[in-house]
Amino acid sequence: MNIYLSNLNHTHTIALYQPVLHSIAYNLLRCKADAEDIVQDTFLKYLSIDQTKIQNTKAYLITAVTNNCLNHLKSLRKKKEEYLDSFHLPEIFVRLKEFSVSHIDLDAELSAAFHVLQSKLEPLERAVYLLKEVFDLDYEALQVILDKKKDHCRQLFCRAKKKLSEETDKISIEIPTKAELINSFKKACGDYSTVTEFVSELRKDISSVIEKKF
Repeated sequence: MNIYLSNLNHTHTIALYQPVLHSIAYNLLRCKADAEDIVQDTFLKYLSIDQTKIQNTKAYLITAVTNNCLNHLKSLRKKKEEYLDSFHLPEIFVRLKEFSVSHIDLDAELSAAFHVLQSKLEPLERAVYLLKEVFDLDYEALQVILDKKKDHCRQLFCRAKKKLSEETDKISIEIPTKAELINSFKKACGDYSTVTEFVSELRKDISSVIEKKF
């Protein structure tokens, strides 16, 4: 009978507080699956301890789920920093030459790659590097597309490769990635006829910096 009452109490507690705990977890994490996992882990820990020592069950569970979410976010942030620190940019572009983006899930790696490009290179350097490294455009084509002399494009490419090869103590993860640029890049990799759309996004990227300077 005592076991039955205990299980009944546990079921009642979970049913009573699960909605509010999930709401808190989702508002912090903005991910339904992660929120559900955190809430489940919180309840499992709650059920494994002596509940008679808990004076306020609701307060305990809210505090526990909040702390678990904050620890989860801290862990994700650390993993992202470590990933960016150890990220070898050229590797992903080599893979993009070998495989169609439509057949392989590279979203996370592409986002990280563009984050590194934004952190280390100026817009014009990015444009030259991507068009030459990924799409194999020669300097004559770059001269026409970017309206820059071939020698200048060659210098920009060499400068970009040098910057990307240099180690950095810390890459800021606060720099927002440009979704339009990434999406047009992925599309161009899958369909070469859409490279002009990617070039258009690169020009916008370059122009936005020029406008800010003046």
